[in-house]
Amino acid sequence: MGFTQSALAAPSGVFDPREYRDVMGAFPSGVTVVATHGPDGPVGFTCQSFASVSLDPPLVSFAATRTSQSIAAVREHGRVVVNVLSAEQQHLSGQFARSGTDKWAGVDWEPDETNGAPRLHGVTSWVAGEIEREIEAGDHVIFLVRVSGIGAHADREPLVFLRSVYRELTGGDRLP
Repeated sequence: MGFTQSALAAPSGVFDPREYRDVMGAFPSGVTVVATHGPDGPVGFTCQSFASVSLDPPLVSFAATRTSQSIAAVREHGRVVVNVLSAEQQHLSGQFARSGTDKWAGVDWEPDETNGAPRLHGVTSWVAGEIEREIEAGDHVIFLVRVSGIGAHADREPLVFLRSVYRELTGGDRLP
């Protein structure tokens, strides 16, 4: 079936950290920038742990590393925009992943109409909302967000990350 012997023999809950990353990295994800306001201006960070949670009420979630310097601003402001990066915005993924730099240098954005949090120009889509709850989860904090606004540009392909490499969707063909 293609499974490695070490994966089959590993006791439940005990994994080599590299192997765990490799297995989790086999699931393709979009790349987002979660943005809010801080005391000195806009705050944002790259996030791959983003998901739709509920349609009624409309809820999404994202996870941030517990050590992220942006968590304080998310908690304080309480309003975010999850910006789904387009394939042309790979540079922003790296820019917003770094600490100690001006992440917003050269970035065009505007306040979202529903909550005022920064909405980046050129994204594939965005979801605006208010933090409803946070959940401690290992080395991360999961934020549950009640959606207040959404938007999409169907003509822009998303930035995709798979097996530690950025990927492109090709052709736009659908499987039968």
